[in-house]
Amino acid sequence: MTRRADWAEYTDGSAGPGDGTYGAAAAPYETDPFATDSREYGEARHGDGEARRTGGRGRGGGGTRGRRRRERAESPTEDGGATSSSRAEKGEPPRDPVEQARAICLRLLTGTPRTRRQLADALRKREIPDEAAEEVLSRFEEVGLINDSAFAQAWVESRHHGRGLARRALARELRTKGVDAPLIDAAVSRLDSEQEEDTARDLVARKLRATRGLDRDKRLRRLAGMLARKGYPEGMALRVVRQALEEEGEDTEYLGDEGF
Repeated sequence: MTRRADWAEYTDGSAGPGDGTYGAAAAPYETDPFATDSREYGEARHGDGEARRTGGRGRGGGGTRGRRRRERAESPTEDGGATSSSRAEKGEPPRDPVEQARAICLRLLTGTPRTRRQLADALRKREIPDEAAEEVLSRFEEVGLINDSAFAQAWVESRHHGRGLARRALARELRTKGVDAPLIDAAVSRLDSEQEEDTARDLVARKLRATRGLDRDKRLRRLAGMLARKGYPEGMALRVVRQALEEEGEDTEYLGDEGF
């Protein structure tokens, strides 16, 4: 399994074997649906500038503020389109909600894979109708722009190698992102107990020096607690920490099992 330093590195869609996820499948939506609008907005702003140059400053103290308000009203929104009021002033029909949903999803997917539920939540917050959202999300799944299975596998790989998280913590994170339970189980099962324990040993070895000078019980609690927060089972955490302390010459024969 390839080691990755951080989740942010997973931007090339290489996690899903042979599925082209987040890669060439984007071709059906490569064209920016707002390219024409942005040129229109640029022309409108240029026209306003001409008016300002010819109109002079003889409109009183409120002229500057008035122009600023008009410019704000005509500026594009964060989704790449004009406000509804400026569209109405130009006599343009309201934008198709499917077009809006597609643009929002493409922008959110730029550089960062996301789950279907994450995108659905974003569309809901922007008040995209459910029917339009469902149409776009289903289409994105068909072409591979949304692939929760590949997302989960890449997440597990990155977060385990980059952060040292165990299966329990990884599953919890994937649930919060809306990945279905079967996909979570399949992704975390790629980590076996032996690999998980090896990672736990590496984590303890890196933290061991910082606990030197503390009494034995406190070292145990601190190191085992660190592993617990990363999702490692209590039995495994105690075993790994005890072995690390024994290698340093600590006597762990009567060390209690409680103390997380």
